[in-house]
Amino acid sequence: MNWRTIIYVILLVSLTVVKALPRSYRDIEEKTSIGQRFSQLQENNFKAIAMIMFAQYVQGGTFGKAVKMAEAVTDLAKSCAAAARDNPECLKPLDRIFLDTICQEENLPGFTDCCAKKDPERNDCFLSLKNSSRGFVSPLERPNVEAACRNHSQHQHSLTGYFIYEVSRRHPFLYAPTILSVALRYDEMMKNCCGSAEDRTHNLEECFRSQAPEVVKPVREDSLRQEHTCEILKKFGERTLKALKLAQISQKFPKADFVTVSKLVTDIANMHKDCCRGDMLDCMHDREEILYYVCTNQDILSSKIKKCCKKPLLQRSECIVNAENDDRPADLSPHIREFIEDKGICARFAQEKDTHLARFLYEYSRRHPEFSAQMLLRIGKGYEDLLKECCKTGAPDDCCSRGEEELKKHIYETESVMKTSCDIYKEKGDYYFQNELLMSFTKKMPQLTSAELIKFTKQMTTIGSKCCQLSPDKLLPCAEENLDLMLGEICRRHLTDPINPGVCHCCSSSYALRRPCMGKLEIDENYVPLSLTPGLFTFHEDLCTTEEEKLQHKKQEMLINLIKYKPQITQEQLTSITAAFTAMREQCCKEENREACFVKEGPELIKRSEKMLSA
Repeated sequence: MNWRTIIYVILLVSLTVVKALPRSYRDIEEKTSIGQRFSQLQENNFKAIAMIMFAQYVQGGTFGKAVKMAEAVTDLAKSCAAAARDNPECLKPLDRIFLDTICQEENLPGFTDCCAKKDPERNDCFLSLKNSSRGFVSPLERPNVEAACRNHSQHQHSLTGYFIYEVSRRHPFLYAPTILSVALRYDEMMKNCCGSAEDRTHNLEECFRSQAPEVVKPVREDSLRQEHTCEILKKFGERTLKALKLAQISQKFPKADFVTVSKLVTDIANMHKDCCRGDMLDCMHDREEILYYVCTNQDILSSKIKKCCKKPLLQRSECIVNAENDDRPADLSPHIREFIEDKGICARFAQEKDTHLARFLYEYSRRHPEFSAQMLLRIGKGYEDLLKECCKTGAPDDCCSRGEEELKKHIYETESVMKTSCDIYKEKGDYYFQNELLMSFTKKMPQLTSAELIKFTKQMTTIGSKCCQLSPDKLLPCAEENLDLMLGEICRRHLTDPINPGVCHCCSSSYALRRPCMGKLEIDENYVPLSLTPGLFTFHEDLCTTEEEKLQHKKQEMLINLIKYKPQITQEQLTSITAAFTAMREQCCKEENREACFVKEGPELIKRSEKMLSA
C-alpha cells in the first residue's frame, strides 16, 4: 500500500466528498451502505481508515493482520460499489461488516465471547475491550536514529503505514483524521532529520529529540478528549452531553441565535455518538459536515474563525475549538430577568421543560465567557431545581428571587476555590504545591498507587502553572475544564479497578458536580492503614543524589507511604517528621560510608517518628 499517497489524497479529496453529500444525511432513513461509503471516500481513503479501525479494535493484532483485514473489507466495498449491490454482504451495516471480518479471522485470541453475541451487544462488547491504559500495549521502543533513517529511505511508504498502525492500537478512541494528520507530521520529521544526515554538523539525535514532541502532541491531547467525551455520553447520557455542548457553543458563538446553536448541538452530539460507537467512517463524515456548515456560515456564527476555515481540513477542527470566543453582541443585555420575573415561566417549564432550560443555559452562557462550561451546567441545574420548587402550588411569591442568592453564593464559592488554589501555587511553586495535593489526594484516595497519585497530582500542578498566570476572566474556564479531563481519568481508573465509595459517588452521581464533589471528599474512613513492615520505609545512599528531580520523587513516595500508614497525621506531625528526615539525610550524606549511616539511622528515625505520631 502506498501510505503516503493515501494520506495526501485524504487531505485533498475529503472536503469535496462532503460537499457532494446530502446536507442532512442523518435524516435519511436508510444508513449509507459500504459501497456508497467507498464511492464517497475512494479506495485509498477507505483503506487507510479501515486499517485504523482494525488496529483500534484488535490492539493485540499484528500489523500484517490489520493490513490483511483492511484489504479484505476494501475489496468487498469495491465490489459493492461496482456491481454487486444485491449481494447480502453489501447491505449489511458498516460496523457489522468490520466486526464480521474480525470474528472470521483466525488466531485472534480474546474476542470469542464478543463474537458469540448479536449486534448491537457485540459492538458494545468490542468497545468495552478497547484499552487506552498506558502499558496495555507495550511502549514503542525508541529506535536507533541512524537505523531509522536507513529504514525510511528504503521503505518510506510501509514505515508510515506501520506508524499509523502503532499509533492507532495505542490510542483506540482517537479520531482517524488526527492519526492521519500526525502521520503526515511524522513523515515530515523523518524527511527533515534524515535528509540532513549527510551534513556532518547535523546532530541527528537532537533533531529527533526536538521535533518528536510536537509530532505526537495531538495524539495524547485528542485521545484524552475523545475518551472523556465518550465516557460522559456513556455514563450520563445524551442530555448531559448536549447541555455541555450547548454551554460551550453559546460561549464561542454568542451572536448565533438559539435555533442555530441548537442545530449545532444536535449535530455534534450525533457525531460523538458515531465516534464513540466506533463507527469511524461515519464519525469522520459527521465532523467534516459540521466543519463545512460552520465555515460556510461564518457571518451568523463568529468573526474569529476566518483563519481556521482557510486551513487544510485536518487542521480546521482543532483551530476552531481553540479559537477565541467571538465578541458578545453590543445590544446583549447583561441580565436575563425574564427567566426569573416572567409570570409565565412555570407554564413554559411545564409545557416544554427541556427547551425552556436549554434557552436559559444558552442565554446565560453567551453572557458569561468567564465561567467554565461545567459551572454553567451547575447553574443550569440550579435553575431547574429552583423551578421545580417554586412552581409547586403554594410556593411563596419571592421563591425565585431567593434562588438568585444561592446562585451568587455558588459563583463566589467556585471563584474563591480557584483563587485560593492559585494563591497557594504562586506562593509554594510546583514541587511544594504538588506535595500539598499529594497529602490531600492520598487521604481521599489511599487505594491509588504511589505512581498514580504522583501522576494525577503532577497533572493538577501543570494545570496550576498553565492557568494561574491567566487573567481572572480566563482562569475559571482554563482551570476547571482541564481539571475535568483529569478527574475523568480518575473516574475511568475507578471503573477499571474501584477506588472507594466516595470516589464512586462523585464519579457517578452528577457530571456537573464532579469537581466540587471530589473537592469535598475527606479522609476515607473505611481504609485500613498500611502496616509498619520493614520494607515500608527504607533509606539508602541514593537519597544523596544530586539530581533534584529523582530526590523529589523519592521524597514524594515516602510522603505517600507515611500518609497511607497514618491517614490522620496532622500538619505539625508531618513538619516534625520532615525536619527529622532532612537532618538524617544531611548527616548521612556527609559520612564516608553513607549506606552504613542510613542502615543505622533509618530505623532510629522510624522509632522517633512513631513516638511523634502517637503523641
